[in-house]
Amino acid sequence: MDCLFCSIVNGEIPSEKVYEDDKILAFKDINPQAPVHILVIPKIHIQSADFITDNNSSYIAYIFEKIPEIAKICGLKNGYRIVSNCGPDACQSVLHIHFHILGGTQLPDKMA
Repeated sequence: MDCLFCSIVNGEIPSEKVYEDDKILAFKDINPQAPVHILVIPKIHIQSADFITDNNSSYIAYIFEKIPEIAKICGLKNGYRIVSNCGPDACQSVLHIHFHILGGTQLPDKMA
């Protein structure tokens, strides 16, 4: 499997980490869409939301348990947006589930 995010998890590709533990990695997006733009990924490969199962859903729950801590580390005090794209129509660019944390400014109320 040739997965960009798995390569980042394995240390083969550098990233600007903001949080890491044995289950997840959070790092700065290289093409930020907001003053704070963090990607949070599980360290196991899950292609997208369509591939969440009973066997791996604990990783997704854990990500959502850790997002408030990651947001605080990044200085987000007045709110943030969490986004995950699933599939080609949603423009999922890397086929490894990931959650964007966007903040640091007033975000537009429209998503498109």
